[in-house]
Amino acid sequence: MKIWTSEHIFNHPWETVVQAAWRKYPNPMNPAVIGTDVVERKVEDGVLLTHRLVSSKWGFPKWAQSLIGTANVCYASEHSEVDPGSRQMTLKTRNLTFCRYIAWDETLTYSPHPSDPERTLLKQEAVVTVQGVPLTNYMEDLLTNSISCNAGKGRQAIEWVISKLDSEVKGIASSAARSTDELLMNTRRSIDDITSAAKKSFDDLHSLGSGGGQSLPKF
Repeated sequence: MKIWTSEHIFNHPWETVVQAAWRKYPNPMNPAVIGTDVVERKVEDGVLLTHRLVSSKWGFPKWAQSLIGTANVCYASEHSEVDPGSRQMTLKTRNLTFCRYIAWDETLTYSPHPSDPERTLLKQEAVVTVQGVPLTNYMEDLLTNSISCNAGKGRQAIEWVISKLDSEVKGIASSAARSTDELLMNTRRSIDDITSAAKKSFDDLHSLGSGGGQSLPKF
């Protein structure tokens, strides 16, 4: 059995990081994850509970495939809890494919940094166990190294999503500003048109009353 742990600090508030975590896949940093499907989602006592099926391509070397078999797509079960009251998000993932030989349990916890609530602390832990095949320790090391590599890609993906979210917000704000400017411009144009028409009417009326010997009509 191998245990891998890691901590990482995001320079973004918890709410921002959690939104990005939901939208992390697909991403160009880790194309091995090809899909996520929601199996069940519900809210209990204000906590969002979600069960998702994660599809990916593991890419084992051929010697490992000869020991445990092959699969075009590998599946994992992910259970998550999001508690906005305590500002904590926890994800627990376990592999379904190759579970006869491999047990891979990973836990991710997102919470506000204890000394800076404007930053987010990510804690990760993975427990890998391989049994029933030769080269057990070597395969456990292989999987642990893969998890470590993918964890780095996952953190990069979250930053990538946050950057996209920031661009979307700026785009919406810019569009709203343009719409407001256009509305003000159209309003000013309408007021100018009304003012010009009114001025012309008054000028015409004044000409009838005082110019060229003309007189105002009598009623």
